[in-house]
Amino acid sequence: QVQLVESGGGLVQPGGSLRLSCAASGSIFSIAAMAWYRQAPGTERELVARITSGGVTNYADSVKGRFTISRDNAKNTVYLQMNSLKPDDTAVYYCNALIKSSNGPRFADYWGQGTQVTVSS
Repeated sequence: QVQLVESGGGLVQPGGSLRLSCAASGSIFSIAAMAWYRQAPGTERELVARITSGGVTNYADSVKGRFTISRDNAKNTVYLQMNSLKPDDTAVYYCNALIKSSNGPRFADYWGQGTQVTVSS
């Protein structure tokens, strides 16, 4: 079984920074793309940033220049460094990964449980 566990959320003032981490564990054979999504109350879940196994990244326009996604393939971990945070960044942040488990024939989508990020003075 594969699990994604996020950490690093919390309360921060506008202009501050946070770093989210998401570690994949379990019977993992291979991890393709990893990503961060977020969902604010009353809105749909949206893609924040995505990184391929080769390190190619893409970002939502709203976070370009402020957020940086990275990954450590040896640790099966993806990070999201968030700088210059704004109140509009307040949301539950979810980790997502496309993983082929050791027990399955194909890649499948996995999600973390979510971590709350609140930007407020």
